[in-house]
Amino acid sequence: MNNSSSSTKSKNPTSKATKMSSSSSSTSRKDTIFITSLIILWYSTNIGVLLLNKFLLSNYGFAFPIFLTMCHMSACAILSYVSIVFLKVVPLQRIKSRSQFLRIATLSVVFCGSVVGGNISLKYLPVSFNQAVGATTPFFTALFAYFMTLKKEAWVTYVCLVPVVAGVVIASGGEPSFHLYGFIMCVSATAARAFKSVLQGVLLSSEGEKLNSMNLLLYMSPIAVVVLLPAALTMEPNVWDATISLAMEHKFMWVLLLLNSSMAYGANLCNFLVTKHTSALTLQVLGNAKGAVAVVISILLFRNPVTFIGIAGYSMTVMGVVAYGESKRRHK
Repeated sequence: MNNSSSSTKSKNPTSKATKMSSSSSSTSRKDTIFITSLIILWYSTNIGVLLLNKFLLSNYGFAFPIFLTMCHMSACAILSYVSIVFLKVVPLQRIKSRSQFLRIATLSVVFCGSVVGGNISLKYLPVSFNQAVGATTPFFTALFAYFMTLKKEAWVTYVCLVPVVAGVVIASGGEPSFHLYGFIMCVSATAARAFKSVLQGVLLSSEGEKLNSMNLLLYMSPIAVVVLLPAALTMEPNVWDATISLAMEHKFMWVLLLLNSSMAYGANLCNFLVTKHTSALTLQVLGNAKGAVAVVISILLFRNPVTFIGIAGYSMTVMGVVAYGESKRRHK
């Protein structure tokens, strides 16, 4: 009797260990599926909004980049409020002072400039070239970080930025659809995006004033709408008539506009969730791959001509960005 009891007791730990191992394996598998699904959704929303922007602005005849940006910001304002206040995706963070509000407003204006510039560039440039120029964001980030905060990187890190810029110069020379104004707007948008990230670190650096990206979007979006509405009415005076006319001509016009605006918010939400469940480094690596995927899809969809020189230049830029990220990680 004692031997039987002893045998049963000796088997229990093994049984428990097996159950725990099985449970851990099941949890790990679920986490992997969740993160993979999240990354696919992030890719879909980011690339989707980019391609829809190009379709609306360049192929569909909806040539109003400022108004389109205002639609994006309106959707971000409404959906951010629903996600944070009602769905509790993240806890609500309150604005604590007037100075903090002014800093957020400054960020919002810079952010508006970057999005509007990017949308204007899509009127004149193919998505593939737009992405090549956009890949130079680390160059402008390093530049602004040095001049605004005197933050220096290791010399190897700066060397890695040479192919980033050289690749875009080469891609520009080999781009059959090159447009100077579109190129200037694309570079300006890229610089503004980098400036916003550095400015965000400077203006919201104190622990009491830090906001996560979703709460920051919640407060920035309505300010952006207030800034963009008069800009759209002044610089795109016939936007209402043209929009209504297009809507009457194409019955899916409002659906496309609504889908495009919702995807703009979805891209921000997925960006936040991917960062939260992986890491900033993983996000950077995935971002580089996302740009390449967007280029391939855009070429297949829009059939824009590409040259070997253009592909070589873009490839050089991407490799430079990857080397830059790796160098920063090693010299932290």
